[in-house]
Amino acid sequence: MFAIVTIAGQQFKVEKDQEIFVHQLDAKEGDSVSFDQVHLVDNAGNVSLGTPNVGGASVSATVLGNQKGDKVIVFKKKRRKGYRVKNGHRQSFTKIKIDGINV
Repeated sequence: MFAIVTIAGQQFKVEKDQEIFVHQLDAKEGDSVSFDQVHLVDNAGNVSLGTPNVGGASVSATVLGNQKGDKVIVFKKKRRKGYRVKNGHRQSFTKIKIDGINV
């Protein structure tokens, strides 16, 4: 059984007991969260497709923790002008574990 769900503005294909990284959520470690924007549910070949969401379907998950991703270097330069700017960025992520898909 799997579902396609929107979490923090991105769509993910999720299954039970799967661990995924999503954009940072306003939840602490150990909190239980639920997502109700479920677009598709496949239950052993029985497909439910929403327009745009499947009515009454939700995905429940547990927050495992917050962490940052790898550093991305942003370097800007204009040749022959002496212009150089170096910046770094680290995106914040939340790791969640899918507890179940409710139809």
